[in-house]
Amino acid sequence: MVARPALGVETMSLRPEVAARAIALRREIHRFPELGFEEERTASLVERELDSLGIAHRRVAKTGVVGVIRGAGGGKVAGLRADMDALPVDERSGEPFSSEVPGKMHACGHDAHTAILLGAAHVLQAHREKLGGDVVLLFQPAEEGPGGALPMIEEGALDDPHVDAVTMLHVDSRLPTGTIGISPGVVNAAADEFYIDVEGVGGHGASPHTAVDAIPCAAAIVLALQNIAARETDPLKTVVVTIGTIEGGYRNNIIADRVTMSGTFRSQDQKLREALEGRARRIIEGVAAAYGARATIRVNYGYPPVRNDAALSEAFREYAASLGFAAIDRPPPTMGGEDFAYFAERVPGVMVRLGIRNEAAGSVHPGHSPLFRIDEDAIAVGIETLAAFARGVGSGAVAVPAPA
Repeated sequence: MVARPALGVETMSLRPEVAARAIALRREIHRFPELGFEEERTASLVERELDSLGIAHRRVAKTGVVGVIRGAGGGKVAGLRADMDALPVDERSGEPFSSEVPGKMHACGHDAHTAILLGAAHVLQAHREKLGGDVVLLFQPAEEGPGGALPMIEEGALDDPHVDAVTMLHVDSRLPTGTIGISPGVVNAAADEFYIDVEGVGGHGASPHTAVDAIPCAAAIVLALQNIAARETDPLKTVVVTIGTIEGGYRNNIIADRVTMSGTFRSQDQKLREALEGRARRIIEGVAAAYGARATIRVNYGYPPVRNDAALSEAFREYAASLGFAAIDRPPPTMGGEDFAYFAERVPGVMVRLGIRNEAAGSVHPGHSPLFRIDEDAIAVGIETLAAFARGVGSGAVAVPAPA
């Protein structure tokens, strides 16, 4: 890992009050979290801030906001994306600005992503006469589901003006504050959902021989499905099969006639992804038959893997390193899902990891945890990162690959 630079070192473009404003906005968003396509309050906050900066904007995909900063030159157009939605989690972080909405929390850093993009908008708008090209600000709803990227793209978010290259930040508790991670190739997994129904024959708990118990059948299916990863997949490839919910039964002395389960497949290889449904179906139908029951599986295919454009990633990595505002790491991919994948399929894209790990600040918990916290010193680094990408793409310092 590159040695971490001293925090608080400013580049020419970032004034302390800009970072302070972004932190205040992050806390405001954090206190009032909203789930996917419900982000009316957050979208209004974004629009308010863009209005104050004199940045033209429009609504897309219900609660999405697209802003455009017009650069003085005729260079390439950079897209900067931030997600806005929260998770259905009760917060236990202990932050003084914790969620005021029961059952909802910004447990994945989207509040920081949105505030950082607003901070970058402030920097870029203030220096638009030095921008070589336009900048498109993509404030996206519903990343956690059901997915806001595709609706934004379908409503022209990348078209007016046409975006030549796009980036995003995601906070990452694996990396220390003051570090960003830029890795070429696949950096996130495909995220697919599956639903399993197990059908037996109900009966009296005292007479199991007169029934077909769906519960032990379901338990055997859970265990057998792990063979997909343990015995049917090349150990040098990655796959996750997780059962997230299981529900069945009526009371202690009734044999359950039905159990329902749900889970997720995660994979990074397309051929492996395509094979998972068939492998799972073979296993669950075989186990069910052995128990005298029936079982079915239904798969909902979700986000594809995020694939960072290799040339763009390396070009931005070199440019960011030359500016010196952060240490730069090359972290391994994760099995998390991200619908930024759709943006990166349309135009060259790069997902950048933003280090937030700081034990003193309590910023050590993974995303989706009710204890999740962010070291807010990372916000200034995030603003620098997005502003640097926009400047680099617009000026040609970050070379954009030609369309395939």
